[in-house]
Amino acid sequence: MTPGELLERTLYRDGLMLVIDKPAGIAVHAPPGGGVALESYFDALRFGLPKKPSLAHRLDKATSGCLVLGRHPKALRRLGRLFANEQVKKRYWAVVESEPPNPSGLIDLPLLKTEQDNHRWHMVVDASGKPSQTDYKVMGRSEEGVWLELSPRTGRTHQLRVHCAAMGFPIVGDRLYGTTQQNISRFSLQLHAQYVEIPLYPKRSPIVVEALPPPHMFTLLSKCGYSI
Repeated sequence: MTPGELLERTLYRDGLMLVIDKPAGIAVHAPPGGGVALESYFDALRFGLPKKPSLAHRLDKATSGCLVLGRHPKALRRLGRLFANEQVKKRYWAVVESEPPNPSGLIDLPLLKTEQDNHRWHMVVDASGKPSQTDYKVMGRSEEGVWLELSPRTGRTHQLRVHCAAMGFPIVGDRLYGTTQQNISRFSLQLHAQYVEIPLYPKRSPIVVEALPPPHMFTLLSKCGYSI
């Protein structure tokens, strides 16, 4: 990733907000031990403002797609309230390993963050966890996977990955929550933040931004019926 490449990934810009197409494989924040992160390049996205933008939310390192940035502190506070109040609508595309029980439905499973022996954390389904809900819809299928549209009603960490795995249809390429050899070896994570809808201005229609799926998802999505 170079500043110029990130600049080319700008999907939307106004005085308050940017939406960029995050590439898969790069963390939005620098890891605890240091290293390269997407926010290291945000200075290229100032577009004439004195300070660089900041993250309004986050996506996993392995997830691609629509990432929202606030261009200054006031904008960031407004966006933060919208995300905290679950007023931002998001849709993800995923390819999962097996067919869900119904063509569409609601996954309603509380999620809890747990610490493991190696001082790393993991999200699990637990009755004492936070309420977590995801709508899903089958978009297409093939012998190698099922294309789902996932719409989270809540914004828990790793929510989509844990929900799909817990329901018996893990996302292809999920090395953390997946269960089969297909997840371990064949593909990168097949999860993409395809759509975001933000009611940023009270007297205007919500801002809608979409991102095309990344190249590493084209093969399976095409087999499931996707075409540009």
